[in-house]
Amino acid sequence: MRFGLDPRPAAALTSSMPALGDRFDEALVYAAQLHRGQVRKGQTAVPYVSHLLGVASLALEHGADEDEAIAALLHDAVEDQGGARTLAAIKEKFGGKVADIVEACSDSLGEPKPPWRDRKEAYVARLKTASRSARLVSASDKLHNARSILTDYRREGGRVWSRFSAGRDGVLWYYRALVDALRPAGPSALVEDLDRVVSELERLAVTETRRAWKR
Repeated sequence: MRFGLDPRPAAALTSSMPALGDRFDEALVYAAQLHRGQVRKGQTAVPYVSHLLGVASLALEHGADEDEAIAALLHDAVEDQGGARTLAAIKEKFGGKVADIVEACSDSLGEPKPPWRDRKEAYVARLKTASRSARLVSASDKLHNARSILTDYRREGGRVWSRFSAGRDGVLWYYRALVDALRPAGPSALVEDLDRVVSELERLAVTETRRAWKR
């Protein structure tokens, strides 16, 4: 199903989707160049491009067109790699729609960044009225991130929270707020998957707290 808005069967949707072309290929190379040397938070052996590919994959699996898939590859470029200057380059290379999606998926455009909680509250508020395309890319991004946190938690336990400046409670607040902001657009497999992952993280956090009380 298209991200909460397209009732057509998956097979019909797939058959009507345009093929990815040279612009997507160019965006893939551009994203890899922008994020070269960057690694996943807390995973120094995992190149950051793995996340970009994962987000693009989720977006495409849920009906993204080429512009949305390109934006998925570039969704962190502005926030992490150059701010407004990079946003202008994206607009020039890939067009206004891609730039608009990337901007909507960025919680800041320059340095110094506002405090973490202020940035995230503003992002959640904007997400509630964002375009369908921006919500698709954002949901794909947050689901991929949440799955990574859950995987790492199962491997490392509570140590995983130390990699986040907001700590466990801040991260859980943020991801629950994202689910609540995304859900009103209608039923979506992406949002429901995100909800399930966040619920499992919340359950594990409660168990962790109970164990700490018993010590």
